[in-house]
Amino acid sequence: METGDFDTVSGLWLDDDTVPVTCVHPGWPVLTGRGEVLRSYALIMANTEYIQFFLTDLKISLAGDTALVTCTENILSGGPAEDGAELGPLVGQLVVATNVFRRTPDGWRVWSHHASPVLADTDGRDDAETAPDDLEPPV
Repeated sequence: METGDFDTVSGLWLDDDTVPVTCVHPGWPVLTGRGEVLRSYALIMANTEYIQFFLTDLKISLAGDTALVTCTENILSGGPAEDGAELGPLVGQLVVATNVFRRTPDGWRVWSHHASPVLADTDGRDDAETAPDDLEPPV
């Protein structure tokens, strides 16, 4: 993604007609099928001048030929420039992602990717102050 190499991104996805891939980008509906998923990446890459991912909170679980990977994606991106600038404004986004991989004869391939935005509290209050009255604050 960071280098804009669509062929490499395509090669990461499972290509097995018996098991459809799925993808949920933040704020998007569920995309099902390799063609639909890869079209979404082509669209994102065509409209993103710059993107960089910093992965944190990485957790990996293995069960035979299936791997579950969760992480936080700290994304910095910028769209096309306006008014002759080199790059449009950079925007930061925090996303939690769940990725399911399957082991194939050609290596591990993405079976499913689900990313959801983290809605950060920006008013300076901690979780206990912003939690609804009927919920206990996190420990």
